[in-house]
Amino acid sequence: MIAVGEYAAQLVVGVGGRAGVSVAEVCALVEETLRGAGLVSGAVTALATVEAKAAEPGIAGAAERFGVPLLTYPAERLAAIAVPHPSDVARDAAGTPSVAEAAALAGGGELLVPKRRSVAATCAVATAHGHDLRHHGDAEVVDADGSLVDLAVNVRAHTPPDWLRQRVAASLGDLAAYPDGRSARAAVADRHALPVERVLLTAGAAEAFVLIARALGAVRPVVVHPQFTEPEAALRDAGHQVERVVLRASDGFRLDPAAVPEDADLVIVGNPTNPTSVLHPAAALAALARPGRILVVDEAFMDAVPGEREALAGRMDVPGLVVLRSLTKTWGLAGLRIGYVLAEPEVIAKLAAAQPLWPVSTPALVAAEACMTARALEEAQAAARQIAVDRAHLLAGLAEFEEISVAGVAEGPFVLVRVRGAMDVRTRLRALGFAVRRGDTFPGLDRSWLRMAVRDRATTGRLLQALDHALALGAP
Repeated sequence: MIAVGEYAAQLVVGVGGRAGVSVAEVCALVEETLRGAGLVSGAVTALATVEAKAAEPGIAGAAERFGVPLLTYPAERLAAIAVPHPSDVARDAAGTPSVAEAAALAGGGELLVPKRRSVAATCAVATAHGHDLRHHGDAEVVDADGSLVDLAVNVRAHTPPDWLRQRVAASLGDLAAYPDGRSARAAVADRHALPVERVLLTAGAAEAFVLIARALGAVRPVVVHPQFTEPEAALRDAGHQVERVVLRASDGFRLDPAAVPEDADLVIVGNPTNPTSVLHPAAALAALARPGRILVVDEAFMDAVPGEREALAGRMDVPGLVVLRSLTKTWGLAGLRIGYVLAEPEVIAKLAAAQPLWPVSTPALVAAEACMTARALEEAQAAARQIAVDRAHLLAGLAEFEEISVAGVAEGPFVLVRVRGAMDVRTRLRALGFAVRRGDTFPGLDRSWLRMAVRDRATTGRLLQALDHALALGAP
């Protein structure tokens, strides 16, 4: 059942029909489809169809009866849209594999209800606008003058440390030479007790998602949401039709391996997951592995978990496992772009073949090697332990507000909260000097969610005071 409130006034209904289809039949099919999905006709903002059907009285009349515009698209545009239920009959008759599904999706939304049929009509329902998969936390502070306390980005505060800055600065004298990643790659392999053939260095985890989307030939990719949106964006950019498994707040955003389609050949999941901060058991993730399936686990925030419990990095007994790590969060290197992939040598070879020459800069390679030392690993674990203490303080403070709830057990360096009037609260917090991350750009979340980075006790204390004020301003 679709939550009506989440999609109110945001629906587009794609419609198709045979010549001579009646207004009554089109309207009856649309209304029955909406009702069956728990949606209301008042949420429909437009009907959409192929240009060749624009003059069909039954379709044009249905749009008029619903009191919404009729959007029309050229057949060649609709033919380029991937649909879940293509039909050769529709392709021969209208020039597109599905008029209803393609027209519903043409505005860039997400399909909520796939194609439904009557005797002479078809319809499908999509959101009028999809989630903004390319919105990230840095956008929350991009226009700031430096006065905002940044709780929207999950990079650890007061980083990189001085010793790491010095190592990176010292590498600038070598910029005339082409980067040589052998030493850094060996250091990563040694840190995870893996053969070097199982390691690929990348320009941040974001590059790894692009390589996976382009190089591994997935047929049925599935992304587990809510999670970091860049993997799905990369897959869509590469022409893939992406299926979603959406975890529910009512279940604490816990993963049920059985929810993933058995024939999915590429599955992507975060652990701990951004933005939910939920840490999935390693056994539950390993249960997703199948012969012929690539299982991608994004562990960008795993080094912020004390002891890195539930990590799969370093495992060689899980078939098809691909683990992604980022050095940008704990070490404050988002501007340097450095991360790495751990996988079977055959997978590493495919990903490396899709990389451009010298994809990682010399300063980034130096940083990667420096962050693999025993000193760095000890510092990272100390930081993880401090984050756990600071997170507990933040959660205790948030628990004092009856307007706020936290779904799931937070284990990462951020927390996801549901707030009454969240978007207004976010705006008021910004006016009070605090930037927090909106949650509605993550599939599976709506406008009632906000994400907040964990900071030190003093910063959290000021945040809680500002939050109290922001909530009071919205009280009736």
